[in-house]
Amino acid sequence: MNRMVFTADGDGDRVDVFLNERIPGFSRSYLQKLISSSCVAVNGKTVKSSYRLVSDDAVVIEIPDEVKPDIRPEPIPLDILYEDEDLLVVNKPKGMVVHPAAGHYSGTLVNAILYHCEGCLSGINGVLRPGIVHRIDRDTTGSLVVCKNDMAHHALAEQLKAHTIHRRYRAIVWGRIPEDERTVEAPIGRHPTDRKRMAVNYKNGKNAVTHYRVLQRFSSFTYIECCLETGRTHQIRVHMASLGHPLLGDAVYGPIKSPFRHLEGQCLHAMTLGFIHPRTGSYLECTAPLPEYFENLLDKL
Repeated sequence: MNRMVFTADGDGDRVDVFLNERIPGFSRSYLQKLISSSCVAVNGKTVKSSYRLVSDDAVVIEIPDEVKPDIRPEPIPLDILYEDEDLLVVNKPKGMVVHPAAGHYSGTLVNAILYHCEGCLSGINGVLRPGIVHRIDRDTTGSLVVCKNDMAHHALAEQLKAHTIHRRYRAIVWGRIPEDERTVEAPIGRHPTDRKRMAVNYKNGKNAVTHYRVLQRFSSFTYIECCLETGRTHQIRVHMASLGHPLLGDAVYGPIKSPFRHLEGQCLHAMTLGFIHPRTGSYLECTAPLPEYFENLLDKL
């Protein structure tokens, strides 16, 4: 148990916001859970997250020791697009979670690559995300790079930070988009009332830029290609929904009911991934073919 003590230096701050600003590495939602679990006291008394501090309030928080789950290698088949001594690029299937999290400690991409790489993965992101530089949603398919060592991880992380990794997606959205191409530049952050969702948020969001072009129009849907300039959580899903064209199958940002039965999650495929190879310095590009469900939908449309 890690015990930390703070003194409020002003009036009016919510206790969860106060702690979030002073304790790096912990999300506000996690701190709120600690508060509701009576792990936070103000002047010796437990409080709610909404409690407003006044000057000289003594805030004590007790952070439980982290219990790391045992993440085991599992012989899960991988569709490998490219592999060498430093990295591999996989074609992630629909329904597979990228890294372990609450409720998903097996059957993830991490479980599969631990087995495939025999544990030889970069350790920068810890035991839950070995080798993982970036991620795609559970129901998004397509190209994802995994690093086998810290050198490759550092190099690709820098490219991600500089927005120089080339990421091209395919998607099917609701409605007929009139313009042939467009750039969407709108900041993305947490939804103001639903913390499980993201939203265009001009007050607290981070810069997000998506370029898209129309590939084909149908009676009620449009087939598009999206290029990411930034990589925010749910970026394509949020940007297209903000334009009134949510992704087909996306029950979070679009209609709950879909005209196509057995469609699990959004129609979004990370088709092409291109970057400078960390060892050779040459440009490497991998393309994942459209999955069968996506091809079948296009045929129906």
